[in-house]
Amino acid sequence: MRWSRSCIPTLKENPHEAEIPSHRLMVRAGLIRRLASGVYTFLPLGLKTIVRIESIVREEMDAAGCQEVLMPILHPIEIYEESGRIENFGSELFKLTDNRERTFALGPTHEEVITMIARDELRSYRSLPQCLYQILIKFRDEIRPRYGVIRAKEFIMKDAYSFHTDDESLDEVYRVMERAYRNIIERCGLEYRVVEAESGYIGGNESHEFMVLAGNGEDRILSCDCGYAVNLERAAARPVEPYVGEEPCEEQYREVETPGMTSIDEVSTFLKVRPGDLVKTLLYRTGDRNIAVLVPGDREVNDIKLVKIFDDPDIRFLEPGEIEELTGGPVGFSGPVGLPVETAIYADMLLKDGRMMIIGANRADRHLTGVLEGRDFKIDQFGELVRAREGDACPRCGKPMSMSNGIEVGHIFKLGTRYSSRMKATFLDENGESHPFVMGCYGFGISRLIAAAIEQHHDENGIIWHPSIAPLDIHILPVNVSDDEVMRTAERFETGLQEKGIEVLLDDRDLRPGVKFKDADLLGIPLRLTIGKKLKEGRVELFERSTGEIEELPVDTALERILERVGN
Repeated sequence: MRWSRSCIPTLKENPHEAEIPSHRLMVRAGLIRRLASGVYTFLPLGLKTIVRIESIVREEMDAAGCQEVLMPILHPIEIYEESGRIENFGSELFKLTDNRERTFALGPTHEEVITMIARDELRSYRSLPQCLYQILIKFRDEIRPRYGVIRAKEFIMKDAYSFHTDDESLDEVYRVMERAYRNIIERCGLEYRVVEAESGYIGGNESHEFMVLAGNGEDRILSCDCGYAVNLERAAARPVEPYVGEEPCEEQYREVETPGMTSIDEVSTFLKVRPGDLVKTLLYRTGDRNIAVLVPGDREVNDIKLVKIFDDPDIRFLEPGEIEELTGGPVGFSGPVGLPVETAIYADMLLKDGRMMIIGANRADRHLTGVLEGRDFKIDQFGELVRAREGDACPRCGKPMSMSNGIEVGHIFKLGTRYSSRMKATFLDENGESHPFVMGCYGFGISRLIAAAIEQHHDENGIIWHPSIAPLDIHILPVNVSDDEVMRTAERFETGLQEKGIEVLLDDRDLRPGVKFKDADLLGIPLRLTIGKKLKEGRVELFERSTGEIEELPVDTALERILERVGN
């Protein structure tokens, strides 16, 4: 591959719209170009990396016993109505109408399509288990596309689906797919965590995410030295040191003045207590009813868990006027005592300890202390409602967990019979009885992995590719292309390496050496062969991008040494 005849449009300056290193470097190194918000063209070097990742994914999927298929991007909207997912997708589902006024969707995922295939083609238990996968562009109308290809409107994804007679068979394949995903990420040279996760709109009873660790990752992970890891959305809040409240004492119940103090910090400072000694009362509207949610004062509600508990993605906070109408008091002074009887009261499990509470009095500038649940008000239901945080106890070993950021590149799900039951996809068992398929689902972000790899491996000069996913294996850099001997040597190395199946970039541009070296660092190809002044001494330089090490090699033996290095 000759640079002068290739589309490698490098940039000196950072693009103004890029927020994180991977986005900046993918644009500057000429891997991608933006067509519209959240929509990108992969240029030659970007596509070469895509192809290498896809090759690794295919090898691991095939080794896991999966078979590759290719399903349509265009989906009749009726299949989402049949599965009951049309409301779950909401505005993220791209819709269009054909010339016969039929409504279609651009596929965000393929559970419905694959379930229809199983319904029509897999009729007997004798044909199970089966696992089918594809690599295809997916579409989601992200409200706020950002971070380049990490959160885009269209993206390249590998999705696989398995069909089983029972949960035991699903569990066996689930573990095989987990190992396959580990293999993929490890072959790409990335540090990662496998974390317990929420299933979201895909659904199912159990799921795990594969997170590439990165400081700019959108997802937050709690993990422990014992090996346990969990997505912050799913994590349960378990303090290492339990909350200790006042012992119940009837005469402690009283109303106190807290003038103008509407925040937890203000009230706790004024009353000379810890923020965790207070109880926040948050008021919501779900469906046609109001609910109160009680959490320790130093904790925040986990919105994902709240939506799941009430099965209502549209649950919302009450407006200030609604709060005053419901409680009789302004925002900042709400509490559970004296709420209308039809208001259901939910509380986080951390409050299930029988302690005295400090709460809002539903009056301006007033709080209540010494409040006791069961005596002064009644909690209708306890549940896990708050966000976990760094330092919370590991549910496996009890030690404090630490927080890190990650980029989700894979997600596997145990779907059970969610789709097969709704879509009447069944098989016949050995007795001729009909049962819905037990299903699994396994997604892997191909284009997202590129950004995750760059986030984890880059420096101030550019990308640092792992050899397995680098767009090319070696970058040959003749310092002076006007020197015939230099160019003849460069071309001999180019030919010799290509004959051995090594992918080469030869920088044959007639530019200043400084420009060429800067571009070389920006592209980040694992090895760079520099042919310059030392050629007169019969030597060339082999530079390793990841370590910065330079090895001087005799021209006559350099090809063999390079082949050894690329083979490693």
